[in-house]
Amino acid sequence: MLARLFAFLQYLLPKYWLTALVYRLARVRVPAVKNMLIRGFLKLFDVELEEVKGRVPEDFHTFNDFFIRELKDGARPVDPKPTAIVSPADGTLSQAGALRGNRILQAKGIDYSLEDLLAADVDKAAEFGDGAFATIYLAPYNYHRVHAPVDGELVAAHYVPGDLFSVNSKTAAHVPGLFSRTERLNLHFQTAFGPMVVVLVGALNVGSISTPWSGEIRPRKSGVVERIDISAAPRQVRKGDLLGWFNMGSTVIVLLPPGSATWHDEFKAGVRTIMGEAIGELAAPGA
Repeated sequence: MLARLFAFLQYLLPKYWLTALVYRLARVRVPAVKNMLIRGFLKLFDVELEEVKGRVPEDFHTFNDFFIRELKDGARPVDPKPTAIVSPADGTLSQAGALRGNRILQAKGIDYSLEDLLAADVDKAAEFGDGAFATIYLAPYNYHRVHAPVDGELVAAHYVPGDLFSVNSKTAAHVPGLFSRTERLNLHFQTAFGPMVVVLVGALNVGSISTPWSGEIRPRKSGVVERIDISAAPRQVRKGDLLGWFNMGSTVIVLLPPGSATWHDEFKAGVRTIMGEAIGELAAPGA
């Protein structure tokens, strides 16, 4: 009942106004304010400070700088096995499995269409029908940088404007088409086993999505899908390479073509995962 009420209230909230407010607050550089915000956050959430690169809060100019913190070298080793698919982020698995035709499971009894998720890339949807997907939710306390799950070549990036709902499990269970109606950045790759898409989904209070090569992309509710210039991006990415980060928390979706991959049996809804650990296996060529 409370979860349903929480989801319903989000339809009424001035979500873009709240997100803009959080965006400004998270970038306040006054030491007393940003230190208060960081220390308050640490009281609410259990963050592994020993793996953070830099002193907390002294070495962070704003709360957002802390939120998108880097980790010390070696804190997230990447599984070296050539066929391993690694988790692109720290988080909790929301859902994973095989698409049923063009339908992606969002939560028990709720699914949404591949075409709606890909938006301007509808012509690419057929490449992923009956393929594999994984949806990972990043809680506020998680490391918020997103990395490549496999080797590949970046071939396109599209920003899809949309709404800003919370994307936690309570909302996913009650808002139809949550991930396909929320703003997102779709990153398209070509890999040795075919195409792959990594979707960075925005959310309530996510002030922006950033990549190392595009800079910051601010949310907007309406407008057309924007093709992001990737000329400054390294086309070839290695498994574990940085793809982008959320300025506040959100969700990552990985799409793989049919017959290309299997998820590990223990990789089930509710399981926590960390970036770099193996969550599945690529199929052998010709399998």
